[in-house]
Amino acid sequence: MRRAALSQDPHKLREQAEKNLELAIGREVRAFRHQQAMTVAELANRTGLSMGMLSKIENGNTSASLTTLQTLANALSVPLTAFFRRYEENREAVHVKSGEAVEIERAGTRAGHQYNLLGHLGSNASGVMMEPYLITLTTASDIFPTFQHEGIEILYMLEGEVLYRHGESRHHLRPGDSLMFDADAPHGPDELIALPARFLSIICYLQ
Repeated sequence: MRRAALSQDPHKLREQAEKNLELAIGREVRAFRHQQAMTVAELANRTGLSMGMLSKIENGNTSASLTTLQTLANALSVPLTAFFRRYEENREAVHVKSGEAVEIERAGTRAGHQYNLLGHLGSNASGVMMEPYLITLTTASDIFPTFQHEGIEILYMLEGEVLYRHGESRHHLRPGDSLMFDADAPHGPDELIALPARFLSIICYLQ
């Protein structure tokens, strides 16, 4: 009970929020400095701030005044608000419990091919989208290496054995094997050797 009460202490929550803000500002300052291929010494020379102070700011170890932040913004040629752009962004997490993954039909789905989507996030700050699937193949019918889509895909074999085609190559996948490839080339299970076959498929692409 005492632990729960401490976690809701307004003073503690305010301190944590301030620390998060300091860390967020520090990350942005460092990112803008790196974008301009500028060393800490060069930024110190432009701003009149000491290298030690700049290190504390970039590491989120001090709370910089608005005057200091404006000086940094001028030196880095960015608006002051750029240092706060990611502080209040929503950071999502998706927890899918065992047996609750959504079964879907993807383009090209055939008999004996089951796709379970393990989670999905909407637009996010990284600009990268990810689609994780658990794929189960249970029959030897409808084998076709015809999937093509944007992005990078990685497979991780959990059970069974398949020959998986990517372009002109064929890869014998067994439990524990992985295969990462450019998904723009034709790809898919070409021969089912041991059934059932189960593998993770994770597709990553830009929004």
